[in-house]
Amino acid sequence: MGSAPTRTQVLSLFRSFLRTARQFTDYNIREYANRRVVDAFRHNRRLSDPVEADAAFADGKSQLVVAQRQAVVYSHYFPSVKSVMEI
Repeated sequence: MGSAPTRTQVLSLFRSFLRTARQFTDYNIREYANRRVVDAFRHNRRLSDPVEADAAFADGKSQLVVAQRQAVVYSHYFPSVKSVMEI
């Protein structure tokens, strides 16, 4: 395994997750994705072992790819009625 990811790389991954979460058309899914992203990054904030940090970063990158695919799939099946939260 390589060294721990830099702060810039982690922040870039975090911003990518938040951008992807904004692409979900459904309010509930969008807010759930935002909560999951923030909670996961807070949970891994204190990782000091480079191997664990590298593993968490690699897992985050793979989860980002999954989230991006899901955002595309959900965009094809968006609800015709808006949520009460979006009106």
